[in-house]
Amino acid sequence: MEQEQSMVVETYSEAETFALGQTLAREARPGQIFALVGDLGVGKTILTKGMAAGLGIEEPVNSPTFTILQVYEGGRLPFYHFDVYRIGDPEEMDEIGYEDCFYGSGVCLVEWANLIEELMPGDTVWITVEKDLERGFDYRRITIKA
Repeated sequence: MEQEQSMVVETYSEAETFALGQTLAREARPGQIFALVGDLGVGKTILTKGMAAGLGIEEPVNSPTFTILQVYEGGRLPFYHFDVYRIGDPEEMDEIGYEDCFYGSGVCLVEWANLIEELMPGDTVWITVEKDLERGFDYRRITIKA
């Protein structure tokens, strides 16, 4: 059984959170899945935009809250951005063909992945973003578990 690795990164600005996303994406390999967890307004979209930039995607990136999935193909690898906040039942993921993305050659990022945890593969990289207002408005504690 593989040992779980955990790392905590503290960022103090949107630019630092964006840069962390870029770094993660530059190191991402085909078929890698990232689960992104955190409250509303914590900076998940900033991290996601950084990941897209790190993959070389130049088009605007927004959370696909209503469409569930947004596909970007202009970078080093295809980027599949899921926002499953509105998923009521994990079976709804079958309707959008999530398996083609999860087990394809691109990079997947799933916002609110804790809502479909049972569908997430065992080798998913879990990223939790948290605020701590006592440390500043733009402070983020980002835990990455692989």
